[in-house]
Amino acid sequence: MADILSNHKARRDYHILATYEAGIVLHGTEVKALRAGKGQINDSFARVEKDEVWLHNSRIDEYSHGNQFNHAPTGKRKLLLNRPEIQKLLEWSQIKGHTLVPLSFYWKGNRVKVQLAVGKGKADHDKRDDLKQRESEREMKRATMHQLKRG
Repeated sequence: MADILSNHKARRDYHILATYEAGIVLHGTEVKALRAGKGQINDSFARVEKDEVWLHNSRIDEYSHGNQFNHAPTGKRKLLLNRPEIQKLLEWSQIKGHTLVPLSFYWKGNRVKVQLAVGKGKADHDKRDDLKQRESEREMKRATMHQLKRG
C-alpha cells in the first residue's frame, strides 16, 4: 500500500480512534494528477451530509496535459462507503470534539482509496507529551546503537 498523499498533521493533532477505507469519486484528470503526485490533504476533513460522506478542502492540482475539460483543483469530493459505515461515521461525528479526517490516499489495484479516520482533537499538553516520548525513544535508540558499536 503505497501512499499517494498523506496527512501528517492528522496524527499530530488528533487521537485516532477508528479508521475506515473509502473509495472516492474522481474524474479522469484527477486520477492522472494523483499519479503525478500533485495534491495535498493536510487541511481537509470529511462531513456526513444527507446520508453521504463528502471530503472538503482537499486539493488535487490540475493535470498539466489536460484540456478545457480539466477538473477544478478544490471542491468537495464524494467518498464511497456502505450504509452501516456511514451511519457509524455519523454517530462518531456528532460527538463533541470528534472529527473525520483523511489520513492518506493510496492505490488499491487501479483504484484510489482514502484512509478515513475518526479523530479526537489533542490538547497542547498532549502534543508536548507525544514529542517528549518520541525524543526519549530516539535517545534510547541512539544509546543502544552506541553500545552496539562499542562492544
